[in-house]
Amino acid sequence: MESGWILVVIFGLVGVLAAIGTVQTFKNKEVLGLIFNFGSLVIFGGFAIATAITQGFPAPI
Repeated sequence: MESGWILVVIFGLVGVLAAIGTVQTFKNKEVLGLIFNFGSLVIFGGFAIATAITQGFPAPI
């Protein structure tokens, strides 16, 4: 069993949580939190997209 789809789900969930955190810190005008949340969103969102492209989602059987 390939674990590619599990990585897509995990990276996707972290990306969604980073997006929520980015919006919250933007509303509260917290610059450092905004930088770290946006960085996490870009990195984990990119990992989720790249893993979905290379491993396929859903994974072929």
